[in-house]
Parts: sequence; structure tokens; C-alpha cells
Amino acid sequence: MPEAVYCAGKTVDQCVHIVSELLDLDRSGLDRGDAIVATRADPDQRHALLALDPSAWSGSTLTWRHRLPTSFTVAIVAAGTSDLPVAEEARLTLEAYGHRTMQRTDVGVAGLHRLIGILPDLEAADLIVAIAGMEGALPTVLAGLVSQPIVAIPTSVGYGTSFGGATALLSMLASCAPGIAAVGIDNGFGAACVAHRMLRLKR
Repeated sequence: MPEAVYCAGKTVDQCVHIVSELLDLDRSGLDRGDAIVATRADPDQRHALLALDPSAWSGSTLTWRHRLPTSFTVAIVAAGTSDLPVAEEARLTLEAYGHRTMQRTDVGVAGLHRLIGILPDLEAADLIVAIAGMEGALPTVLAGLVSQPIVAIPTSVGYGTSFGGATALLSMLASCAPGIAAVGIDNGFGAACVAHRMLRLKR
């Protein structure tokens, strides 16, 4: 597993120094190093890190030096547009680690017909990352419809009784659909790492 740079709590200079050192492994010709992922960058950190020429970035996630593509495809399914920052963190991490992704958004249980409409796409994927806030029902519904492994991410999106994502987390942990792996609230990076480990075993 490549080491990621968690930017929250670090200064801009610290973030730039750490990523620059990792990139210098490649420039030295002594060691190509591995994929680099920086997560939870604030706008100032992101601006400084973009000057290092990232391979890709979205929101608070930046990546460099992606691994060669594998044959695996991960479907990233977000219940709502409000879940996109977490979905993007998962997507960019997976792509940096060499996996192909397909992303589908606004297919939560409040519009179940939209989820049913994308099932053929999802059945072509090797693994599904399902992201939902509110009551977190999306992974359970998906697990009853498809056979792929599902990594579930609860998000902090929702009204008062969502309790900052705690309701969605508990719902996913207590799911009556067996075989769902749930990670912590808003942890797109962690979900991508779980998916990567599972796909490495499959390979």
C-alpha cells in the first residue's frame, strides 16, 4: 500500500516538502517510488501542491505518478450529489492505484428507479463502492440486487437525526444484507484502500 499524505493539520510548507521528497525519488533515477495521494487539502495547500504538477486532482484530493492500469473496474455509486466530495476522494485514490472506475451519482433510494436503471453497468464492475448519507440505505439495497463485493461509505450528509453520519454508519454496520464492508464516516480514501486490497487478492 502506498503511503498517503494527510494534509489536514499540516502547514502548506509541510505538505509541499513531503510531496516533493516523494517525487524526488523518481527524479533522482534511483527509485521510481510509488503512486502518491494527498488527501484533505485545503485551498491554500491545494494551490501550492498543484504547482508540483499532479496527475489528477478534484476537490481536496490530489494524486501523482499513477500505477499502470489493472484489468479491474470499480463502480463508485453515490446516493446524492452532496456525497460527491467523498466519491471523488475514493475515485482518485483508486485511479492512482491503477484501477479503472465508473461513477454514478444521484441513484439513492429516494429515486429507486434511477438505481434500477444502472444495474447493467454495475454488474459489469468487479467491485462496488456505495456512498450514502441520511439513513445510509443504498449499500443494503445494492447488496440485494448484485453479487459484487460492496464497500460502504457513510457520509455526514443529512438532516438533524443523521447525527453527522452516525445514523448512516450504524445502518450500514447493522445491514441485513450480508457481506457489506463499511468504513468510517466520509472515509473515501479508506474505502478505496479496502477495495484495492480486495482486488489485489482477486488478481
